[in-house]
Amino acid sequence: MLYHIIAFLIGYILDLIVGDPMNFPHPIRLIGTLIGKLDKALNKRRARMLDGVLLCIIVVLATAFATTLVIVVSYKIHVAFGIAVEAILTCYILAARSLQVESMKVYKKLKSGTLEEARYAVSMIVGRDTDVLDQEGVTKAAVETVAENTSDGVIAPMLYTVLGGPILGFIYKAVNTMDSMVGYHNEKYEYFGKAAARLDDIFNYIPSRLSAVFMILASYICGKDYSGREAVRIYKRDRNVTKSPNAGQTESVCAGALGIRLAGNAYYFGRLVEKPYIGDEGRSIEAEDIKRSCKLMYVTELITVLVSVLFMGIVLYIVR
Repeated sequence: MLYHIIAFLIGYILDLIVGDPMNFPHPIRLIGTLIGKLDKALNKRRARMLDGVLLCIIVVLATAFATTLVIVVSYKIHVAFGIAVEAILTCYILAARSLQVESMKVYKKLKSGTLEEARYAVSMIVGRDTDVLDQEGVTKAAVETVAENTSDGVIAPMLYTVLGGPILGFIYKAVNTMDSMVGYHNEKYEYFGKAAARLDDIFNYIPSRLSAVFMILASYICGKDYSGREAVRIYKRDRNVTKSPNAGQTESVCAGALGIRLAGNAYYFGRLVEKPYIGDEGRSIEAEDIKRSCKLMYVTELITVLVSVLFMGIVLYIVR
């Protein structure tokens, strides 16, 4: 447990400093490659829903086996080497730095680039159609992505890594990646991607709600641009308005904390999808809200780290 705590903290700091180096091999890309190949191999038969279940089983087992093998072999070589490898894997699991970097690309294009450049930048981090978005739509899409991925990309994988090390952390990332690749409501994935989407809902159910609680705490201490009281109010009112049981949890907190309105109708694959609004339109959304949402994400992450270390310390004390 002590080695796990050390590796966890090093991994957290590494993510803050370097994030995901673009030219380095990334385990999530390997998982994505596996999902893509299984998609081509399985998503063409009549029993698509069962094949979708098979996809989930293969990807989860392969991820668990590969990660366990790397961890066990690394610690057998030497404790210090094992801690270093676990720390690097933890860094790969977390995505706070990458989320901030990619969302700030949108911010920079909104401030000094063209609308087309801003649309392209936001298309790298959202699944909706971006060619129809105006400046406000681009900004809102970026803020929503930071808000939702504070749970999906930062807090949830962190919590799973705390509980089960990189093995459980990568299993979560595999489930999340499957959902992002095949969990769509369209002709190709309506049935094949259903198992992945439901599994992702299950994996995120508790973490999304803990993320919302930690984000509410963060909104009270982030400064004058944030309202903890409004974060609580909008969270209570709007957290369950989305079709997804989890997506509205942190989005509602962020909307309330910043005093803006998020969500609403959006186009996906050329089709208009009607979605309810989250939050009140207390003021117009602006590019600076992207920076504010990133700050809220980082403070939420710090709170989660402190709670996680306290939890692991208590477990270590009990075990000893």
